[in-house]
Amino acid sequence: MSKKIPVYAWYFPNWHPGDPLNERWHGKGWSEWESVKHAAQRFEGHTIYHPLWGYEDESDPAVMGKKIDTALEYGVDGFLWDYYWSEGVGPYRLKALEGFFKAMETRKNFKIALMWCNHDSIYVHPASYFSTQIGRRLADGHLSPQGFIDGSQYMIEQCFNRDCYMTIRHEGQDKLYFIIWHPGNLIDGLGGVQGARTVLDNFRERVRKALGKELYIATYFINLPGWNNGDYAGANRVFHGLVLDGCVSYGTPGDRPADAVWPRYPYSYFVDVAIRSYEENAKRLDAPLNITVSQGWDSSPRTVPNDMYDNIGYPFCWITDKKNPEDFKRCLKGARAFYESGRYTGDFITLTTWNEWSEGNFMEPSVEQGYACLEAVRDVFGTQENPK
Repeated sequence: MSKKIPVYAWYFPNWHPGDPLNERWHGKGWSEWESVKHAAQRFEGHTIYHPLWGYEDESDPAVMGKKIDTALEYGVDGFLWDYYWSEGVGPYRLKALEGFFKAMETRKNFKIALMWCNHDSIYVHPASYFSTQIGRRLADGHLSPQGFIDGSQYMIEQCFNRDCYMTIRHEGQDKLYFIIWHPGNLIDGLGGVQGARTVLDNFRERVRKALGKELYIATYFINLPGWNNGDYAGANRVFHGLVLDGCVSYGTPGDRPADAVWPRYPYSYFVDVAIRSYEENAKRLDAPLNITVSQGWDSSPRTVPNDMYDNIGYPFCWITDKKNPEDFKRCLKGARAFYESGRYTGDFITLTTWNEWSEGNFMEPSVEQGYACLEAVRDVFGTQENPK
């Protein structure tokens, strides 16, 4: 039997009521399902997707258990989990993570790794036309050394010690996999590359001392300083200056056809760009890179439904139109072909995402498409029991 290619889906934990910060900002009982429920069409034929399972509370271990079981059934081997802990605010959206660990007490063969989302938390639930232009920061994405210690200590004590926490083989050892979303913010908050490296070295040492294990620290390569300006050599220098171990992808480059008319362009074009980008980015990056397959982009549910939808910045963004399982499957096949080409530098493939309903990409079944995208994943990659 052939060995299954590991496939992990990004997971966004904001679909549960009872988070203290959400209730302070939005009111008692709020979750991001409210954005999906009230989303508006932004052009004729615009499809707004809705969860086939309903607007469930992800922090309920029974609900989370269904997600885990379904993921395994269709060939998804784990979640790369968005982790939030901000300076001056502390923990955010952890109730769902606790529900995940509770669900895993009666399950096995499914993994989780944390990605620290150290970007600014901004008011986009929903964002108004006016607030998008004047700024709307709720929490600072920059961390002080003590802020990093506080947030990372929770991971050491509550997450890294669990059997379901993901490891990868690196330098002859099984290392705990951990991701930093925004290395630029980390560097800015900690006084430069050397200051950030000192904090990361301390993190590795605390993990080693507490658990007797080593960390594998990855980052989102797009957020390496210099990358978005085309300074790939500079971005690689920052990567090595921080002594990181690897990189991940999230989403797809935002190229659009020259004749695109705001606010939409075809998902088929989005897929074409994605498939080209796999090898292009791997060549530019002097580090292991795990690529992603994305279902497109539509952040319009995070905008006020009765405001005009103009091109004024996130979340007022371009929308991939005519999403379809066939093109998604084509993208999966492109990712698999690159993985098997001998030129792949990473360890696994990711899916953007399991449940980012308010940004238009999700693997969970929808009213509009059912299980078609999950079926595509299973068809291309198989499952742990029946690998392709």
